[in-house]
Amino acid sequence: MIFCLNCTSETLHLYYLVYNGYMSPEYAMDGTFYEKSDVHSFGVLLLEIISSKKNTSLDYPGQHLNLLAYAWHLWCEGRGLDLMDAAIANAFSALEVMRCIQVGLLCTQDHAIDRPNMSAVVLMLNGESELSQPKQPAYTFQRLLAHQVQSQEGSIRSMNTITITTVEGR
Repeated sequence: MIFCLNCTSETLHLYYLVYNGYMSPEYAMDGTFYEKSDVHSFGVLLLEIISSKKNTSLDYPGQHLNLLAYAWHLWCEGRGLDLMDAAIANAFSALEVMRCIQVGLLCTQDHAIDRPNMSAVVLMLNGESELSQPKQPAYTFQRLLAHQVQSQEGSIRSMNTITITTVEGR
């Protein structure tokens, strides 16, 4: 996808966004990279290992867009263990798996400020730190939608609208 933001005749800011599910939402949407941007990627990988599924797989029950949406849904329903691949069910205790799922969800929270840093993640995984309740992960274009709603000031727009800008050399 190509987004043209703040386009004027003097400046053109093009953002080429390839969102594969590992990129933190703040980097994907704003180009902003924080220490905790990598924590998001780690959380996605952790959930992929537990489930043996890719984040971008289309093979999730219901209307879940990806692994993060599915994991969050199961977590909210108190069925986090349903995320675990049956192949590893006998290799780990339910408590260990639930801890890993909770850490994965903490790492993928929408806002970087809410995510733990990697030092805290290591302590959490080792059972040396208390785990807080995760907030909703960034698994959709929720941030983009919220920005559009605020900037539209009451106007109605379709999400299917596309703008194409051709950039030519001097």
